[in-house]
Order: sequence, then C-alpha cells, then structure tokens
Amino acid sequence: MKELRAGKELFADPEFFWRRQGLELIAGADESGRGPLAGPVVAAAVILPPGFDLPGLRDSKRLTPEIRENLDREIRRQALTFAVQEMGPRLIERLGILGASLRAMARAVQDLTPTPHLVLVDGHLPLPLAYPQHPVIKGDDLCPSISAAAILAKVHRDRLMAAFHKRYPQYNFAQHKGYATPEHLEALRCWGPCEIHRRTFRGVKEWLTADERR
Repeated sequence: MKELRAGKELFADPEFFWRRQGLELIAGADESGRGPLAGPVVAAAVILPPGFDLPGLRDSKRLTPEIRENLDREIRRQALTFAVQEMGPRLIERLGILGASLRAMARAVQDLTPTPHLVLVDGHLPLPLAYPQHPVIKGDDLCPSISAAAILAKVHRDRLMAAFHKRYPQYNFAQHKGYATPEHLEALRCWGPCEIHRRTFRGVKEWLTADERR
C-alpha cells in the first residue's frame, strides 16, 4: 500500500487538487452495504474523464432510487472505466465487515483498465493495495469519482436485494434491502435467518440453531 499525503491542508475539492498535481487517471472507490443484516457488501471503482460534470452527482444516500438509476446509466456511459465487486455473507463473516469492504474496494480498483495514477478512497482507511492512494473522509460528498462509485455500488446492491426478494419473499428484502428495520427483525423472529443473512451480526446470530452456530 502506498498512501499519498498532502500535509495537513484541508481541501474543499481533493480530486481537483490532485489533478492540479498532474495526476490524470484518478479513481474513486466506495462501497454499499456495510450495515445490513443480509446480503453482500458491494464496492465500485470509477475513473471519470477530466471535466466530467453530471448534475445531481453527490452522496448516493441522499438521492431517490429513480435519480440513482439515471445517474448510474450516465456514469456507466461516460466513465473512462469502472468496475464492481461483491463480497458475500460468508466472506463478511470470515473477514469482518470492515475487512470485506476494504477487500471489495481493492478488487474493484484492480479490475480497472487503465490502471489509475491515484485512488481516492471514501473514509479514513487506505485499501490493501500497492497503489498510490488517499483516503478522504466524506469523500462521497467531496469527490466526483467517489460519488460516482458510491452510486454504482448502491444501485448494483439494490438490484441484488430485489432479486433476493424473489427467492425469499417472506423477508421483504426489496423494501428494506437487508437493513435492521422493525419489519426485518420481526421476519427474523418468525422465520429465522436464511442463506444470505450475516450470521455473525447482532440481530441474526440470536436466531441461529445449534447446528448453524457450529
């Protein structure tokens, strides 16, 4: 891992700052799905062209599903390159949610062609990669490439959870996307966990059978 540092200066637009240093291929990396009780964590990495401008591009959590879908299409159409990776429940249980999230983002970055000159990572931790990188707290608000990655990851994960809803309709995954809503917790009490639940998470592990705990 090679982390680039810019001293103690705070930048309103970190991506613009690094472009001024001559770095052209800047990737943004972000994930979706750290908090839910079920389903994978999904990560995306995106390299946007210089001067990319897409109205409405910002933190994906504050956008409606319809706007995210529209932005997802435009990002995929205009990006120089992008990649999406998933880490399923069994890997989340083995690596922990933080480890699984970082590994998913790292794999997404490794799938990019061409290789980025710099990776901007949402959050405060660098990825387990030997790439120049710079973590950015609240990066999905500050950096267009991270915002774009957040949208790709969120849309991809929401589609996965809608597909899981058809397989496990009793949990209503299409509505809550696996988060610990009262409805989801009640379904767990009634039905117990299914294959896509994260068995090490509180709210799930309490309902495991003795055999499932082994």
